[in-house]
Amino acid sequence: MKGVNYRETRGMPYVRKEYIAGKPQLKIARFSSGQAADNYDYKLELIVTEKLQIRHNALEAARLAANKRMSTAGEMSFFSMLRVYPHVILRENKMIATAGADRLQEGMRRAFGKATGLAARVRPGQPIFEAHVTATNLNLAKEGFKVAASKLGCPTITKVTTLRPQVAKVED
Repeated sequence: MKGVNYRETRGMPYVRKEYIAGKPQLKIARFSSGQAADNYDYKLELIVTEKLQIRHNALEAARLAANKRMSTAGEMSFFSMLRVYPHVILRENKMIATAGADRLQEGMRRAFGKATGLAARVRPGQPIFEAHVTATNLNLAKEGFKVAASKLGCPTITKVTTLRPQVAKVED
C-alpha cells in the first residue's frame, strides 16, 4: 500500500512488538550524524503542522536527503538529529487482485492484517529533525531541510534559533 493510506491516525496505536511474530525491521540507519559540539551558531528545526503518521522509510529518505545536502560543506561542519522514533506498527490485509481470486480470499472476515511497516505518530508543532550549524552553513542547512520536507509529504515549517549572539566586527 501507499504511504498516504497510513497518514491518518486512527484508533489506538499498535505498538506491542512482543506479541507480533513477523515484526518489520526499522529502516532508519542512524538517528544522529555529524560532529556534536557546542560551537554552533544556529539551531534549525523541521516542525510538522498537522497530526499524522510518518512512515519509517519516509523518515530515512528525508534524513539522507538533508544530511547529503549539509555534508557538502564538510562531514564534521554540522550536527543533525532525528527527533522522532517510529513505534507504531502498520498492518495490511493483503488481497489478491487476479482472476479467480474470489475463491481464495475471505474478504473482511478475520481482517486483522499482517505487519508491513513502522510509523511515527506526530502532533502539530512537534519537531522531526534538528540540526546545529555555523553561520556560514545556514543557507545550506535551510536547503537541506527544504529537500527533506518534500520527502515527508506533510506540511512543515523550518524554525531557526540563534544559539550564540553574533558579534559585529568594528574596524578602526
